[in-house]
Amino acid sequence: MRFYSVETFDLTKTFEIKKRKEDLSIRERLLSRAEKGELVAVDHVNLKIPEGELFGLLGPNGAGKTTTIRLLSTLLLPTEGGAKVNGYDVVKEPDKVRQSIGVLMMGERSLYWRLTGRENLEYFAALHHIPPKMWEHRIHNLLELVGLDKRGDDLVEKYSSGMKQKLAIARCLLHDPPVLMLDEPTLGLDPGAARSIRRMIRELSDQGKAIILTTHYMEEADQLCDRVGIIHKGRIIALDSPSNLKTKVKEEDILELEVTSLSDNLTTYLKDIEGVEEAATAVTDPVVSTGTVRIHTKDSRGILPSVLACLNENNVKVHNIKVLEPTLEDVFIRLTGERFK
Repeated sequence: MRFYSVETFDLTKTFEIKKRKEDLSIRERLLSRAEKGELVAVDHVNLKIPEGELFGLLGPNGAGKTTTIRLLSTLLLPTEGGAKVNGYDVVKEPDKVRQSIGVLMMGERSLYWRLTGRENLEYFAALHHIPPKMWEHRIHNLLELVGLDKRGDDLVEKYSSGMKQKLAIARCLLHDPPVLMLDEPTLGLDPGAARSIRRMIRELSDQGKAIILTTHYMEEADQLCDRVGIIHKGRIIALDSPSNLKTKVKEEDILELEVTSLSDNLTTYLKDIEGVEEAATAVTDPVVSTGTVRIHTKDSRGILPSVLACLNENNVKVHNIKVLEPTLEDVFIRLTGERFK
């Protein structure tokens, strides 16, 4: 029987929320009575992640990635369903789950900036009840692994963002957990630091650790992950290897146009054109409404005159046209009709 490092069973999390003021009736506003509603952040998610797999949870901001990690790491209790990590139930055996995982949450704030990198690791080693005799050797190896061996005795407040992220990953590895959960580990880093973090993640996967990587960077998931689950509004809408997912839209052309003067309802007009399978827009500069239009079609040459006529009618100026290979974002667009945001 195959062992799974992470299993979820209809894992669900809902939050109670108050209706926004604009959603209330005049009477409710006058009486200051805001009805309570529910937000389903994670919606009946079923996953099986085997030992040694680098699994990507891919989706736009607000899709449910971080909430899923919080559920798996025992920081939140599920509303319905359940999960096992390293064979332990996240509700019934939370202590054993925590001993089995290393967690890096988005916007990591657990490091102490007035301590050195080495002192931070010594402090967290004590919290993990690692015998002091083992500290020196293990911390030396971890600082070397993350490329901070020459900066280990510097104060963390002097570290760059990338160095702090590397130290946070070293902290996750102190107790040598079999499962790592990394929530947006390269968010906000410069390209060099992000590349270094990705290389480190790949090396950790090669060592046999099961890794859940959440990201909204399609290229990152494509480059690193053995499999990806695309999550949208709390639901897993696609689950396979990056190459297999892209093959599903391979028969289509991806027509990308760089434009200015994007209008809000442009996609509605484009989808009415015969031969357009799906269309989505993204604004790159809101000041001048510069952006891109991405169109899925099986006949890019045949539909191009109609597309250009539609853009001209809507006063959209075209600067560049490209036909592209499909990406994971194109899989998402094909499934949802939306672009990553």
